[in-house]
Amino acid sequence: MVSSLLLVATLCFQTNNGFLPNVPDTKPPEAPKSVSVETRGDIFMARKMYREAMEMYKTGPADSPVLANKIGIAYHQLLDLGNAKKGYERAVKLRPDYAEAVNNLGTIYYAHKSYRRSIAQYKRALRFSPDSASILSNLGTAYFARKNYDLAFATYQQALAIDPDVFEHRSSMGILLQERSVTERAKFHYYLAKTYAKAGDIEHALIYIRKSLEEGFKERDKFKQDPEFATLRDNLEFKQILAAEQKVL
Repeated sequence: MVSSLLLVATLCFQTNNGFLPNVPDTKPPEAPKSVSVETRGDIFMARKMYREAMEMYKTGPADSPVLANKIGIAYHQLLDLGNAKKGYERAVKLRPDYAEAVNNLGTIYYAHKSYRRSIAQYKRALRFSPDSASILSNLGTAYFARKNYDLAFATYQQALAIDPDVFEHRSSMGILLQERSVTERAKFHYYLAKTYAKAGDIEHALIYIRKSLEEGFKERDKFKQDPEFATLRDNLEFKQILAAEQKVL
């Protein structure tokens, strides 16, 4: 995936009679560049070989906050939250303004249902990276978990304004984790539908309206009454979704 490939080509020199091919290069060929420890670890992560990735990252410089954070993510993917937390904490110790590691530490607290602490970490991360849609998304989800739905909705709108695809990201690689686990999935998808509808993204609004109903959202009249859905009321698919009896999954 990231392998170096050395291509050896012949040079052609132009003369009055045309081109003379096969003139050898007088410079020796360059040696292939070595693949870094981080890149090797990233390759394992892409293959979902998280333990191998973690072991590879550990062979790199011990004072690298990036590698410490990635070690945390590898442990996180292995559901070893204790060691994941240690990796993120080390990354933050090495670089206190490392927004991604601070965010990832917030996801540990979220996983333990310590939502106040996760909110504190996300807010701290946003001080270092105020335009991060992913961190705003996580903050909104933590508000949602505390049933502070108005704040969650407002925060989701901020995130979507920065990155229209923020709620569609699915990668487990990289340096920042996005929280996707919620207990009230039907209501969560209702709020995502509302967020997309207010932003004018009809396609995603309809997708999440359908998902919310399939997951048992019972306040169907909200789609007819909430002002955010006003622009959808003449939409044929919108009418069909609301008229249909969705099978609860």
